[in-house]
Amino acid sequence: MNLVDWVTDLMHTAGAPGAALAIALENLFPPLPSEVFLPLAGFTAAQGKMSLLDAILWTTFGSVAGAILLYWIGALLGRDRVRAIAAKMPLVRVSDVDKTEAWFLRNGYKAVFFGRMIPVFRSLISIPAGIERMRLAPFLAYTAAGSLLWNTILILAGYLLGDNWHLVEQYVGIGSKVVLVLAAVAVVIFITTRLTKRRTKSHT
Repeated sequence: MNLVDWVTDLMHTAGAPGAALAIALENLFPPLPSEVFLPLAGFTAAQGKMSLLDAILWTTFGSVAGAILLYWIGALLGRDRVRAIAAKMPLVRVSDVDKTEAWFLRNGYKAVFFGRMIPVFRSLISIPAGIERMRLAPFLAYTAAGSLLWNTILILAGYLLGDNWHLVEQYVGIGSKVVLVLAAVAVVIFITTRLTKRRTKSHT
């Protein structure tokens, strides 16, 4: 049984709570694709297996539940451990952590809200929020708002497209690939810049 079949059976058997479970797992394991689960939930609602409102509300609940777990993972990890890990990593400086921390403190709420709508990063954004011990109430509010918007768009698309719900995956999947490519390019630029600076210092 492939992933889509498993999620389909889960939604048919458990209804909207099954969709919530699928989305909670997607938050905890980013390789699981929300661009598949959410349109499928919309299609399942169109078939009458659950109401459209239930699909939206329960998947948003699943998103928030998964985000809370990642938040507490970040909180347990803590900034001191992150700094200690950074100090032992090649090409990474503790000052990089400090700069990232400063940026997150300035833009944390916006990062959480908009991060919920960026594939892959929609899950990971909860970890730095936990590391920085962002106040829990605003974290939950911005997570719920961003998740509600993202979930509603994809669920409605699946609901309206019916048997063609998989088209959502194709188009959103392109966006996911673009995000991953940009992230990879950023990493390559970072490594290249650090190596160049290191060589320059060694020759002076």
